[in-house]
Amino acid sequence: QVQLVESGGGLVQPGGSQRLSCTASRRTFSGYGMGWFRQAPGKEREFVAAISWSGNTYYADSVKGRFTISRDNANNTVSLQMNSLKLEDAAVYYCARNYRGNYYDFSSYDYWGQGTQVTVSS
Repeated sequence: QVQLVESGGGLVQPGGSQRLSCTASRRTFSGYGMGWFRQAPGKEREFVAAISWSGNTYYADSVKGRFTISRDNANNTVSLQMNSLKLEDAAVYYCARNYRGNYYDFSSYDYWGQGTQVTVSS
């Protein structure tokens, strides 16, 4: 069974940092790109960042320079380090597996985690 499990969400103040992690089974993870999306209330799910199996990274303009995606292939984990958080970064963050490249496209992801809430508030 394919399973992606996110962790690390919670409450953070504006300007603060938070690290999200997503762990998958080896069969789910190995050889695939991975991505993070987010969805705020009343908004569509949007691309945040992605990383290919070989480590190439892709970012939404809104997070470039503030967020860093990384992966640990030995432990089947992909992480999202979020710095300088803004109020508008508050959302449910989802980890997903990319199966066909085109990392910015929602339809290029076939398996999703359950999401983890990130709240940015003073």
